[in-house]
Amino acid sequence: MKTKIVIFGISGDLSRRKLLPALKNIVANSEHDIEIIGVSRRDIDILEILHSSIGDDSLDSITSVFKMNLSEPGDYAELKTKLNLQAEDQAMMYLSVPPGSATRIATFIGEAGLNTDNVKILFEKPFGLDLESAQDMVNETNKHFKEGQVYRIDHYMAKEIAREIIRLRSDADNHHHHWSNRAVKSVEVVAHETLGVEGRGEFYEQTGAIRDVIQGHLMQLLSLVLMDIPADNDIKMLPVYRQKALESLIPAKREDVVKSQYDGYLDEIQSAHSTTETYAKITLESSSDRWQGVPLILETGKKMPEKRTYIKINYKDGNEDFFEEGKIKFEDNLKDAYEHVIIDAIEGRRSIFTTSGEILASWRALKATEYSELL
Repeated sequence: MKTKIVIFGISGDLSRRKLLPALKNIVANSEHDIEIIGVSRRDIDILEILHSSIGDDSLDSITSVFKMNLSEPGDYAELKTKLNLQAEDQAMMYLSVPPGSATRIATFIGEAGLNTDNVKILFEKPFGLDLESAQDMVNETNKHFKEGQVYRIDHYMAKEIAREIIRLRSDADNHHHHWSNRAVKSVEVVAHETLGVEGRGEFYEQTGAIRDVIQGHLMQLLSLVLMDIPADNDIKMLPVYRQKALESLIPAKREDVVKSQYDGYLDEIQSAHSTTETYAKITLESSSDRWQGVPLILETGKKMPEKRTYIKINYKDGNEDFFEEGKIKFEDNLKDAYEHVIIDAIEGRRSIFTTSGEILASWRALKATEYSELL
């Protein structure tokens, strides 16, 4: 089976840094028959993009470019003709575009008839900007695509820290499988970066720390800690377990939310009036019997002293468990989270992808963050 991967925004930062290097390794280390079609609104030098991204010509022969106006429905019909999908092929529409554009592009793709059962559509976070926009995004996407065709990417779910938590939680004989308020004093899920917005101010102003990191990455990691896993654990049911954990969260109050900006952010984005947070700390609680009364702390920030992502479980007896990104190793041929994401999408494995129910449950828990002010 040939997989035709259509990358909307192939010249963008995510494509250059993550997608193309991941595809290079997948092509080199797997048997998948892959073709790459890069979509661009302007004329681009695809060879320059490929060579500057991956350092060689290994993707040259399987990559082409399709120039189109993303607001012109007729161009999507031409894209469908170019793809010329056969019954034994599949297409993956990878929307590596700003969040404000993704839903509109998905609608055009669906209206052009590129929504048959052999078409998958991949969204990058953030999934909406608040509860209402997330619900609108889900509703609009559902008009054209079945839930099983939609792959919402949170690459943190393919990172070592998530894989380790899933491994431990799936082992019924391991004490981590039985985490609860009987032994756990608090849970901390933290992602710190040393860099600022690094010239990406326009994009970051649409997101902020909560939308960029907490609503997706950290809430997903938290759900892995909180989820109930039955004795007959089925990895395919992982999204269901995560969603139930997120739906049990009590919505945060304003006083549970701390937001601020790093010094120099306003000068960096050349705006004196921005209220976009670059640091956020939110304390949640769960209504479930297993977790009631345990503070659940989510924290992220830019321009922090150290770059670290970790989950810390604080026990009532004074002990702790610490799971830190970069310090957990798995032996396999896939070196990067995006390689796992792309391979799982190609092969139809959905356990690491975020469902619409998880998105909406997460946004409900974070509703108060929309009204919280900067310190």
